[in-house]
Amino acid sequence: MNHDFSELVISKINETKNMIETHWGDPITLVLSPEGGIQKFSTIEQASYWLRKKWPVANQDRIFALAQIDAAMHCQAPAGAARAAFISAAKTAGFNRTTQAPI
Repeated sequence: MNHDFSELVISKINETKNMIETHWGDPITLVLSPEGGIQKFSTIEQASYWLRKKWPVANQDRIFALAQIDAAMHCQAPAGAARAAFISAAKTAGFNRTTQAPI
């Protein structure tokens, strides 16, 4: 490993250690399955992870939500806009919101 690359890796690790979670209002709880499986999203980082790794459809709403979340995480858009985009993406993915708290 060359010296410049190792400095870059260490720099990225340090950035990750200092990462803070972005509050985006009250948690959003989605019903994931007809059997009643639910998932609570308390932070924008959780929503971003699900959109990138676990989302069941790759459509324009998902892409827009990812863009809004990324912008909000970099202080370039309001967290409320990211939240609204995530909720819209959830609807088009077939998820329903619930007010029931996860167990």
